[in-house]
Amino acid sequence: MKRERWAGLVVISVAVALIIVDSTIVNVAIPAIVDDLGITSTQVQWVQESYTLVFAAFLLLFGALADRYGRRAVLLTGVVVFAASSVVAAFADSGTALIAARLVQGLGGAAILPTTLSLINATFRGRERGIAFAIWGSTIGGMAAVGPLLGGWLTTEFSWRWAFGINVPLGILIVIGVLVFVAESRAERPQPIDWAGALISVIASGSIVFALIEGRTYGWWFTEEAPSIGDWTWPYEISPIPFAFAIGIAFVALFVVRAITRTRAGRPVLLSPDLFGIRSFRNGNIAAAIVSLGEFGIILALPLWLQNALGYTALQTGWVLVALAGGSFVASGFASATIARFAPVTIVRAGLVAEIVGLVITGLVISVDTPWWAIVIGLFVYGFGVGLATAQLTNVVLREVPVARSGEASGTQSTSRQLGSALGIAILGTLLFSTLEADLRTQLGDAPGADQVVSAVVDSAGAAIPAIEQQSPEAADAARESLSTATAYSAYAAAGFLGLGLLATLGLGSGRREEDAAPAAAPEAPIASEGERRD
Repeated sequence: MKRERWAGLVVISVAVALIIVDSTIVNVAIPAIVDDLGITSTQVQWVQESYTLVFAAFLLLFGALADRYGRRAVLLTGVVVFAASSVVAAFADSGTALIAARLVQGLGGAAILPTTLSLINATFRGRERGIAFAIWGSTIGGMAAVGPLLGGWLTTEFSWRWAFGINVPLGILIVIGVLVFVAESRAERPQPIDWAGALISVIASGSIVFALIEGRTYGWWFTEEAPSIGDWTWPYEISPIPFAFAIGIAFVALFVVRAITRTRAGRPVLLSPDLFGIRSFRNGNIAAAIVSLGEFGIILALPLWLQNALGYTALQTGWVLVALAGGSFVASGFASATIARFAPVTIVRAGLVAEIVGLVITGLVISVDTPWWAIVIGLFVYGFGVGLATAQLTNVVLREVPVARSGEASGTQSTSRQLGSALGIAILGTLLFSTLEADLRTQLGDAPGADQVVSAVVDSAGAAIPAIEQQSPEAADAARESLSTATAYSAYAAAGFLGLGLLATLGLGSGRREEDAAPAAAPEAPIASEGERRD
């Protein structure tokens, strides 16, 4: 039985790898997709972001569905949906078909992530629990770096269609593994699903994430690029982003008020406010959201800098980023060896310190002639920190949550991380491109054609530099230096966010070792009830 649980953990980790790799692999394949399908810049944007939008919006709902209908059942459904939509994406003959497939992929991913968390929470206890979360977290950190390498290889050696097609054999293996090694678990006394609350949560999360990921494109206040659907184009000077934020905030308020009212009346809710009475869950979610502002933010800037400033190919860029994956996987073994001696929150803080150090090292060595090994050192240290902090922070957030409510809590934790990540990418992306523009304008001064060069470099995220070099090597050199400066600033900013996250972990206690002496919960029949301990 014990051997089956660990085999099940491997399968669960591969399921997480499936969605993490897919979210990064597509970025590398985009140029080939543009060449093959001839899609517009707007469609390019939605191929990348439609998945993220749906994924973030439905995490909370699928977490609740897992508690009621079975965590393994929801995980299997998510994997099947994800694999089936990957087939559609692989055979897409237009941008519209590809975007539609990506939207459905987002649904599958939203069903997978929180159920993997809740299955671990329901299956493991004590020291084993910390080891299990270490493996789960290291998989996320490692796969975020492996994705670009895999995408570069598949796109270069075969076709961009294999960036989606590879999900099919992986999905089949996961389904078989889940059926063989993962036992079903669900709440003993599940409540009916609050479908109205689910709709409100989808609108709230979707609106806020849309505003965060599209703000730089459409304009944070005034319209810079009018969004369009078919023949319809946004007609106002005010950007749609403030409206999206307003809708999101209004629906968050409605969700909270409605949840409190229905809870007092004894009626079912999607997310019960009493979960936030658990100190580790409440403060852990706050810390996780803040940490997510900085975690993986550098992954946005580094590939652009490596390819457009240093001239690396997509495959070479992927190999450099493998250092992050290596650090993350090493952290898994380190956490497994130390979890018996140190409290999870102590390991979280050590991981955040390592992340900050890694980002500072990376920022310090970034220049137009940085050797690859210098970047690898910083990324390895950073990846080591990610492998420690991501896993054990999740462990801390869920450790006191009743097993019967694992899905509900996992969906909440995943949503808080996703919102924090979207906010971090929005801020770091804005910093990257505004710094690039300001620094390049300063370097070029009043030189002829300066405005055109700046616009070309910023709008293309540096991809226009090789073309500029053919006309003006001096301007291209200035662009490379400015992109390097902007990337270094992004690394420092990400380190600053992680510093705030480190401070936020002070609300999680002293970090003294506290053994969780509860026996491993039987996956088939979790015995935790609604009345389990509260802070």
